[in-house]
Amino acid sequence: MSIDGGGVPHREGRTLMLLPNLPEESQGPGAKASGKVFYNPAMAGSRTRSVLLFRHAMDEGMLGDGTVYALDGLTASGLRARRWLNELSSERSSRISATMVDLDGSALEWAEASHREFPPSNGGGSLESTKGDLRVAVLSSGRHWVDIDPYGSPIPFIDSAMQSMARSGVMEVSATDTAALTGSSRTALMRRYGARVRTDSLSHDSGMRVMLATFSRVAARHDRSIVPLVSVWDSHHLRVSFRVLKGVSAANELEDNIGWRVHSPTREEVLASIGSGLHHGSDIEQLPMHCMLPLEFPLDRSDPRVSGPLWVGPTGDKGAMSSMTEERALESCGPEFTIDDPLGWDERRFEAERRKVIRSVRHISEESEVISASHLIVVDDLAAWLGTGAPPSPRKIVGTLREAGHPAGVSSYGRPSFRTGAPWESIVEAAMSIQPPM
Repeated sequence: MSIDGGGVPHREGRTLMLLPNLPEESQGPGAKASGKVFYNPAMAGSRTRSVLLFRHAMDEGMLGDGTVYALDGLTASGLRARRWLNELSSERSSRISATMVDLDGSALEWAEASHREFPPSNGGGSLESTKGDLRVAVLSSGRHWVDIDPYGSPIPFIDSAMQSMARSGVMEVSATDTAALTGSSRTALMRRYGARVRTDSLSHDSGMRVMLATFSRVAARHDRSIVPLVSVWDSHHLRVSFRVLKGVSAANELEDNIGWRVHSPTREEVLASIGSGLHHGSDIEQLPMHCMLPLEFPLDRSDPRVSGPLWVGPTGDKGAMSSMTEERALESCGPEFTIDDPLGWDERRFEAERRKVIRSVRHISEESEVISASHLIVVDDLAAWLGTGAPPSPRKIVGTLREAGHPAGVSSYGRPSFRTGAPWESIVEAAMSIQPPM
């Protein structure tokens, strides 16, 4: 169907758009490769979190006081930029000058048609489009916000995007080359990211940490440093969002946040991890499942227990993550039922969309309290490690650890898991205490 033919109206969050066909016809990243459909419903949660992070960054002064120059690179449907303008308050969105970039002229035509047909409800901000290569377009001016959401690896776009960043800004990067980043395609992982990842239950977390380590090295080449804000494994993709700051001194401290993750570490390795501040102090009578080690620790890189080099610091920021509450998500992005809805949605359809908005931030705010903790533990792994049979409920073990005075929270990671700063022996004690009787 041509744009002149009207297209099919659709809603995501609070924002309406026109599509050449129904979104149900395409699910997952393969749609981008086909060249036929360029709206991916599987990224709806990512776009919701982007709106909330944009709101937090503006409120915290990360983007300066004036006009915020934002770029939605590889924009496809243009929905991410349009949601920024439509779902942020008028006071916030009026500061945004957003640019959509894509090589597909037809995609941009549909994005522009959507913007004309369904302009921002608050009337704020400006939106323009650029047909061309993101790597060229991004350098046309300084940027406070850059979003990179490619089909496949983001590596080809990072260097030019990093050069374009203002003195203080935010970059969000998605990667759908998860087979590489999680260690299944070892040669692709080494070729693109210069790392290796153990294929275990934490491989997606390791993949996000490899991304952060890679991007921090790119930033350092341009006298910049990064501060992770939110890192999420969602369905088919990994996504990291981070603040970019200009300054030589912070860039020189690059290696402080890069190191290794080791499965089934030795006593010597655990002691080194504790000594470097990467692991909670412990009597190490029982060795943990994993630990982080600094980059300079002498390791055999071919050891199958080892993942890295990767980011060993926190993968998120307490303030940014704590702002992603269900209440705030609904306030910004949840659609409100109206009888004269242009799509003809009934109350049940609206409620389903509101539930999608809520799911996109599940556990993120709670996890913010322990994002700097030493341990991310998948409960299936814990049960297998301890030989206890059925895995404990993440919620129950978190409650037990909190009662004992230890910081703990259910994780937003894509497998049932929790984060805690408790010593390993306390984790074992808590897990054993809630096991059902044999």
